[in-house]
Amino acid sequence: MNEKEKIIEYWRKRARESLEDAKLLFRNNRLYSAVNRIYYALFYQVSALLFAKGFSFSKHSGVQAAFNKEFVKTGKIDKKLGRFYNRMFEHREMGDYGELVEFEKEDVKRWLKEAEEFLSVTDEFFEREI
Repeated sequence: MNEKEKIIEYWRKRARESLEDAKLLFRNNRLYSAVNRIYYALFYQVSALLFAKGFSFSKHSGVQAAFNKEFVKTGKIDKKLGRFYNRMFEHREMGDYGELVEFEKEDVKRWLKEAEEFLSVTDEFFEREI
């Protein structure tokens, strides 16, 4: 495995681990932290996708913009998943920096399922395209 493949696998492993952390936090009613980990699961997976295509960014907004431009707008990744990534970016920011923010347990439960789908679909994309 070359250096690039090691880095891609590192980010994909971090994505899976973050999603598992989100599930543990959810089961313990730690909704803010679960939302944070859901977002980071997506972020790490998207970072792996972008790195595989030769992109690297230091800011979350750069990762988000490049993902939308390179994968969502080109039709490589379903727009529904792009919208989910964008929403989770917003929810994570609200949860981490907002005041008087409350997350509903049913919403977080749904987001966990959507994150699972996101990783599954992007894993399939890795197998097909990268």
